[in-house]
Amino acid sequence: MDSKQDTIVEIDSKSGFCFGVINAIHQAEKALEETGSLYCLGDIVHNGAEVSRLNSKGLVTISYEQFKDLHDCTVLLRAHGEPPETYEIARQNNITIIDATCPVVLALQKKIKNAYKEAQKKNGQVLIFGKPGHAEVIGLLGQTENSAVVVNKIEDLDSIDFSRPIVLFSQTTQNIHDLKIIQDEIARRANEAGNNDFVCHDTICRRVANREADLISFAKKFDTIIFVSGKKSSNGKVLYDICKKINENTHFVSHSSDLDLIDLNPLKSVGICGATSTPKWLMEEIANKVKEINSLHNDK
Repeated sequence: MDSKQDTIVEIDSKSGFCFGVINAIHQAEKALEETGSLYCLGDIVHNGAEVSRLNSKGLVTISYEQFKDLHDCTVLLRAHGEPPETYEIARQNNITIIDATCPVVLALQKKIKNAYKEAQKKNGQVLIFGKPGHAEVIGLLGQTENSAVVVNKIEDLDSIDFSRPIVLFSQTTQNIHDLKIIQDEIARRANEAGNNDFVCHDTICRRVANREADLISFAKKFDTIIFVSGKKSSNGKVLYDICKKINENTHFVSHSSDLDLIDLNPLKSVGICGATSTPKWLMEEIANKVKEINSLHNDK
């Protein structure tokens, strides 16, 4: 009797695009069907494979410098959100905007804008817990005339005047536990400075935050985890680290070709999951290649 068995390969049903990304891609595809081409300010999603797929349909990714030189055309704004400056440039250059800003990000922008106005009245400071230079963070900074302070780690707090009022917000895709660490440290330093005017707003998207518990459960079920994500994805890095802590045999891949660098023999079970910016079709493509590799091993 042949003792060889096919590897069990399962795709995490809860992985894949969040609502904001689904909406942005839907709007892009709809416009492309109508016109055959469309500009997008920055990568529509931090996943190279999906960007390439949409580029092949006529989506043209442009930089901010290119955007400033455009006139009388249509440009899609991705889910990450944009600062007020972007809308002003569009107005001046007669650019029609397809605004695909995620509703969660849009609500956060409004909260930060209002908090900034209130902070100005009492010499306060707005802090944003997030990744410097990230598209969403740039949009959030714009709500404060770029005066907010972006903090990503404890050391970044050294520039803060803890005797002044402080209000803290978070980039929507940050880790909830890391936010708590930053929050507690700010509270401690503010207390030492005799300042009791500190407010923390947990503005992490629960679509992202709830993924942690789901991934922990998923990663425990398999011998090997293949985590699929674009290298630019902030959310992907966070979720990959979670999987890696639970299952040491977790591998980060962006394309099916990355599997060639991983020893997949012998394996009993493989779990495939990804970021909120990872398309289902890519996870399915990788799952199929894992099955092919296993089949080749079993035929030897």
